[in-house]
Amino acid sequence: MTIKSAAATARATVYGYPRQGQNRELKKAIEGYWKGRVTADALRHTAAGLRRTNWQQLADAGLHEVPTGDFSYYDHVLDTSVMVGAIPARHRAAVQADALDGYFAMARGTQDVAPLEMTKWFDTNYHYLVPELSPDTAFSADSTKQVAELKEALALGLTARPVLVGPVTYLLLAKPAPGIAADFQPLTLLDRLLPVYAEVLADLRAAGAEWVQLDEPALVQDRTPAELHAAARAYRELGSLADRPKLLVASYFDRLGEALPVLAKAPVDGLALDFTGPAAANLDALASVGGLPGKRLVAGVVDGRNVWINDLERSLSTLGTLLGLADRVDVAASCSLLHVPLDATAERQVDPQIARWLAFARQKTAEIATLARGLTEGTGSIAAQLAANRADLASRAGSSLTHDPAVRARATAVTDAEARRSQPYPERAAAQRAHLRLPLLPTTTIGSFPQTTELRTARADLRAGRINAAAYEERIEAEIREVVSFQEKTGIDVLVHGEAERNDMVQYFAEQLTGYLATQHGWVQSYGTRYVRPPILAGDISRPEPMTVRWTTYAQSLTDRPVKGMLTGPVTMLAWSFVRDDQPLADTARQVALALRDEVNDLEATGTSVIQVDEPALRETLPLRATGHAAYLAWATEAFRLTTSGVRPDTQIHTHMCYAEFGDILAAIEDLDADVISLEAARSHMQVAGELATAGYPREVGPGVYDIHSPRVPGADEVAALLRKGLEAIPAERLWVNPDCGLKTRGWPEVRTSLENLVTAAREVRAALAMPES
Repeated sequence: MTIKSAAATARATVYGYPRQGQNRELKKAIEGYWKGRVTADALRHTAAGLRRTNWQQLADAGLHEVPTGDFSYYDHVLDTSVMVGAIPARHRAAVQADALDGYFAMARGTQDVAPLEMTKWFDTNYHYLVPELSPDTAFSADSTKQVAELKEALALGLTARPVLVGPVTYLLLAKPAPGIAADFQPLTLLDRLLPVYAEVLADLRAAGAEWVQLDEPALVQDRTPAELHAAARAYRELGSLADRPKLLVASYFDRLGEALPVLAKAPVDGLALDFTGPAAANLDALASVGGLPGKRLVAGVVDGRNVWINDLERSLSTLGTLLGLADRVDVAASCSLLHVPLDATAERQVDPQIARWLAFARQKTAEIATLARGLTEGTGSIAAQLAANRADLASRAGSSLTHDPAVRARATAVTDAEARRSQPYPERAAAQRAHLRLPLLPTTTIGSFPQTTELRTARADLRAGRINAAAYEERIEAEIREVVSFQEKTGIDVLVHGEAERNDMVQYFAEQLTGYLATQHGWVQSYGTRYVRPPILAGDISRPEPMTVRWTTYAQSLTDRPVKGMLTGPVTMLAWSFVRDDQPLADTARQVALALRDEVNDLEATGTSVIQVDEPALRETLPLRATGHAAYLAWATEAFRLTTSGVRPDTQIHTHMCYAEFGDILAAIEDLDADVISLEAARSHMQVAGELATAGYPREVGPGVYDIHSPRVPGADEVAALLRKGLEAIPAERLWVNPDCGLKTRGWPEVRTSLENLVTAAREVRAALAMPES
């Protein structure tokens, strides 16, 4: 394959970079600030050092243009709310008193003030803070952060491009503020918001920005004609500004579709498009609209969301085609590299054969630079890199690590009957009530209890050989005893063992399944200072031996109350891992489901009567366009049922979901055929309970009444009020009382008080329901 030199030098760039630092320095500094051990100045100094390191790494890798403004103390959408002055009324006093503390109050809340709602960023596991807007919202520009970070990069002698969340996406992600009618459409505020963006753009131009990137990922979703018209109006107005830098409008995560001609015709200077996965359709679509004559195209040909090496020759072929469709073609990742770990070379314990196949953020920047060089100078200039890449791709395709004939034969042999419970739900519900004998409004938790410093130290000591397995297990048993004892004394009805032995709800299982690879340093931001290490699905999946039975049965031996078995569901095991890109997701999901089915059956065989299989990622993984929904939900719900359908009718199956918009998957939630579902509801004020009631959901529901992602301790009266609101939608016979999510990130003092208040509230409401009306 030969590519002629481009008419102009192709630039290499990215839209964003991991924020945390090599050793999660940002997390440690922020949490130190919250605890009073780190000053504000010291936190800012750490942040500035991380930004400088990131930019230097990008420049050293050969990138010609670095992003600014993508760095955040907590969340880039929250940063946008600050930039446009969309501060909720309840937070204004805190922001005015201290901007940094006020910022964190919006993110996390305080004891007196609730935080902003949090939900998933499109179909990723990153969480953003949802803007709260109303017809009275008055926007005002504050470009302090954006200008300061641009100047930092320019002072280092770098070519820098500020990256902002675009105005249309910002409004489409927003929700009506509390107390505002649910049918209020934040997009109606566009004409009020655009002058604020114009002011920010002028400030950035004055500070030295040649280009500014406006991210509009919401436009890759199905959009109404009115929404597309709003996008056209927004970029007609911004593009027509006299005092502005050049504008690059970016989309990612899927094909741009009907929004492509809208942006192609807009008076902006360039587009940045994703050309990976389903977004590869952007190539033909771009040709069909006549390309981008006279404009810059930033081509996202390196997958920014997965960890596998790029097929350099395939990407060069795509880039070669794109050369004829734009005035200038530059090379980038498909989206911000925020969604992948920092550096694969840090994983020194990975099998060298598999290590050849991995590319984290630093390796992806090298791939981008290589592709830009090949596009500019011709493939002869990168012949050695192409040869090595071909060998690495062949190594993966032919490896025995990726193919297990026994696993594939079992998955192929699955029948429809294996993915269905033996009795319909009403019969199961009666059998479970008779077996479990739970009170009205039964109380439970979602699974995990605080992961204390002592627990983390014990795991580190075991890994380092400072303690043996027997000593470690003694420590875990002691923690389980404490957790069970606390729950019994507090009066919780269905207990959990607390998951003391688990480092992460996905990684724990991945480390015990064949075909998975766990990392040591592969941290990725989930929200705020919460970082996870997504495991890597490298090959076919099976379960060599039981994974949770040991600890669940030990906990059950300590109490007469039911103890839930706790598993992570197959869809979430995929969604919160880096998945294979060499076979359909449905095939991988079935393999994982069969491995988990074995675990469910073993739990039941050892006396576990309640088993929770968490699927918080079911909504998150929904394709961004409706055309893909039916096929995805068919295999996703089958995988859950395949996991759970081998049990007796009187074994109660729970599932859990959190921090997503559930309204458009209610039919799929019912198709899971779980007996009980618990969902996030505290921050969204029981919205999901009403949605389930409207949809006629017939099973038991636990809408969360305690927001565990905030340090606030809800009072019993607050929990009771939420319960009563839930009862407006869900009959008491089908309503459970539980927190929004697991408690591992919280401290014991707040957990004790919050759960005591939860039980008190449940008892008060239960007693009121039992009283005859006067």
